[in-house]
Amino acid sequence: MNTDLDGKVAIVTGAASGIGAAAACALAAAGARVLGCDLESMKKTRDAVTSRGGEMVGQRTDVSSQDDVVRAMGVCFETFGVPDVAVNCAGTANECPALEETVEDFDRVIAVNLRGTFLVGREAIRQMLLHGRSGRIVNIASDLGYLGRARYASYCASKGAVLSLTRSWAREFAPHILVNCVAPGPIDTPMLGPEFMSPEVRASETAIPLARIGSVDEVAAAIVFLSGPGATFMTGQTIGPNGGSVMP
Repeated sequence: MNTDLDGKVAIVTGAASGIGAAAACALAAAGARVLGCDLESMKKTRDAVTSRGGEMVGQRTDVSSQDDVVRAMGVCFETFGVPDVAVNCAGTANECPALEETVEDFDRVIAVNLRGTFLVGREAIRQMLLHGRSGRIVNIASDLGYLGRARYASYCASKGAVLSLTRSWAREFAPHILVNCVAPGPIDTPMLGPEFMSPEVRASETAIPLARIGSVDEVAAAIVFLSGPGATFMTGQTIGPNGGSVMP
């Protein structure tokens, strides 16, 4: 087991599947003790972590609820101690023509993707500062936060806001807390499935320089890097495991 994060405590939202599950496994493999947060069952992720000798506890959490987030932070403190790393992977999308998207659907996407990132990051930072600890916040945005996409207005708006939130926090909480972002391109997650994306849009995802859809492990590697000792001179930055879709 890699021990780059040995003794560290990490909170990962969206840990039931996709990038969040991969991040939880990768952080645990690097030595961190993980609190996973999701509305869905995290048994599969927890089993994967423990089968490799790692440690993870799951806490049912609606990241858009301040009460749920505060409760999850309390479970983290009681179980493992002060968080050293918070990774905001929880996300949702809504494919819909902009003029047909309801206010309720727009608000739901913003609540999970932006409000959830704000609440979890804020509470983690609050604990870090309260206990005099340095720490890391890793927010998950998207290449669409730069590019935009027809029929995904709320998703693109939320991810663009996460990029800006990251830079703002990085300036406000330096030098003790490093805040960075990962903005993936097309990744093989449930978000590319029929619940969130039409077959036509999914088929277009490989029209990028690397001509393929990425894996969750490729994103998790970037998350672990930003959480570890190799990223001590990085804050306010965005890493883009995106197959070349965005080249800023």
